[in-house]
Amino acid sequence: MPNIPVLNVSGRGLAETYERALIALYEKGIRIKTQYDKPGDPASLDCTMNMTIEDPLAEPMIHKAFPGGIEDLREYVMEVQGVKDHWVKNMNDAADTRWEYTYHGRLASYGVWREQKEGHSVETGFFNIDQIEGVLAKLTTQPFTRQAQMITWMPNLDLDCYDPPCLQSIWYRILEEETTGEWWLNCNIRFRSNDAWGANFMNMFGFTLFNRDIMLAGLAERTGRKIRLGRLNWQADSFHIYGKDLETARQRLFSRIPTTAFSDRTYEFGDETIQAIYQEAEAAVLEKIRTHDEEYTLRQKH
Repeated sequence: MPNIPVLNVSGRGLAETYERALIALYEKGIRIKTQYDKPGDPASLDCTMNMTIEDPLAEPMIHKAFPGGIEDLREYVMEVQGVKDHWVKNMNDAADTRWEYTYHGRLASYGVWREQKEGHSVETGFFNIDQIEGVLAKLTTQPFTRQAQMITWMPNLDLDCYDPPCLQSIWYRILEEETTGEWWLNCNIRFRSNDAWGANFMNMFGFTLFNRDIMLAGLAERTGRKIRLGRLNWQADSFHIYGKDLETARQRLFSRIPTTAFSDRTYEFGDETIQAIYQEAEAAVLEKIRTHDEEYTLRQKH
């Protein structure tokens, strides 16, 4: 009987778990077509993946195999924390080629989209729910709740969307350490579709820092307690490497594993050089966004 394999991996940190997940997919995944294949593309490798990262902030955090650089990680972290929310397009304007959503926009303003009214684009919707604030409030008053969840899917838009949100839900629960009284924020994140080679590492890194910078900081401010990140469980209904990317993945990772040490395949996020690159990238990202916004405004005028 043809079934999609369900694979489970775990590791101490992000880089270790990411590599183990890729190896499991490479060894046990099935070949299957996708709606994004071009003529002649090989079939993708696919599985349903469940990853448990025991300590998301443990070093080494960064795996060198992801297709990007430290500057790209910085830009994605900023994006997940809302810096590009205004890039969402007018849903009623077929000529508007901007993004259909941002993850942060769906989390912070669920139920809102852009429409054309009286000659200009305005934000509208049936409701406007700040799920981030709602979850922080719920966890503050009832840390053991099972109801601290945020979602992205809007069926009135996404069932007919060419590229609907891959992120589906984020779920939180807090455990208290009896001896110290410290709170530990546990998190489950579910993706319906996760590009294992092209996006997954940046996704996991971005939401780990979202949890650190937004959720932990928000809870600490509200409660006055010391709160730390507990385990992250990452679930992907479709965890895949596109066929067009398989040879690159073999060259950059799978063929190197027998001949290199794990330390040679990773970076420590806390390394002074890495931190310098990461912090300095913020100004360039903001300039990129400013330039993009100016160019879009000029196109609208003409």
